[in-house]
Amino acid sequence: MRQVAAATDEWRAAYDSREPKRITAQYAADAALWGTNLKVVATTPSAVAEYFKDAPDRPDARVVFGEQNIRVYGDFALNSGTYTFKGVRDGKPTSSPARYSFAFRRQEGKWLIIDHHSSRQPQ
Repeated sequence: MRQVAAATDEWRAAYDSREPKRITAQYAADAALWGTNLKVVATTPSAVAEYFKDAPDRPDARVVFGEQNIRVYGDFALNSGTYTFKGVRDGKPTSSPARYSFAFRRQEGKWLIIDHHSSRQPQ
């Protein structure tokens, strides 16, 4: 479980870095991403990269994890829970609560995301 928690924290650190290559490196080549703002699932490395390409445009954006429910099944793991995207728009702080599911697969000793779903938290 600790390794999956560490992989999740690695994704958070990559997201907070605002470096698209660092973020996309957290995903396996066959990953599927249903991002919070995506209208269709990103199912190729180039589509995942496209989703994160504008990350540098919001250098103040950060993600804070809340509840995490980690389950490990050999070389496969799930982590689902809540996170909040924080930032600044027009000089004002923003906060967007969301829920997530990460599916990880251990490949060559590293836990990579193979499926990521994110959706806004209902009001």
